[in-house]
Amino acid sequence: MKRLLSIIYYLIIYPYYKLAFKHIGYRSKIVSPLKIEGYSNISIGSRVNIEYKTWLAAFPHTGAATCNLIIGDGTNIGHFNHIYATESITIGKNVLIADKVYISDNLHSYDDISLPVSKQPIKQLKAVNIGDGTWLGENVCVIGSSIGKGCVIGANSVVTKDIPDYCVAVGSPARIIKKYDAKSGTWLKTSPDGTFIIH
Repeated sequence: MKRLLSIIYYLIIYPYYKLAFKHIGYRSKIVSPLKIEGYSNISIGSRVNIEYKTWLAAFPHTGAATCNLIIGDGTNIGHFNHIYATESITIGKNVLIADKVYISDNLHSYDDISLPVSKQPIKQLKAVNIGDGTWLGENVCVIGSSIGKGCVIGANSVVTKDIPDYCVAVGSPARIIKKYDAKSGTWLKTSPDGTFIIH
């Protein structure tokens, strides 16, 4: 059955994706997506795997000239993810994203208390970049922030500020608890200001 589904995907669905997406690379697979919006703004690299019921969207906000959602080669995205770009989200190569992760470069405005939040315009935040080889744990939210390469973001964390390369961050809002120290070749605990704690 699994082999039959794979044959159907590469004979029927994948050719459609080749026409619809801005780009989709060799051997990339999207398993029964919940929703895909803005195909022409989405680029997917080679050997990308996107699991069941993920929602991908890339729509330019009012006044934006372009909108891009880019997913790099070898990235694995879990089940029930929601990735929504209104300007720019770039996910690097070989990124591991667990289930139920939310990534967005925008949020709803809530300035006008006379209007329901759902009726208020989108507020554009910063572009989101997730570096090569990073791992996002289950239920992570990344909102208008970038994460460096080789990072680990613990489950249930909410990333609202940029995280530099080779850091472990946890919590809501996420804070750095470890950094990789190239000098010693080990992961070291950090103080709240991000400096190494030396024992």
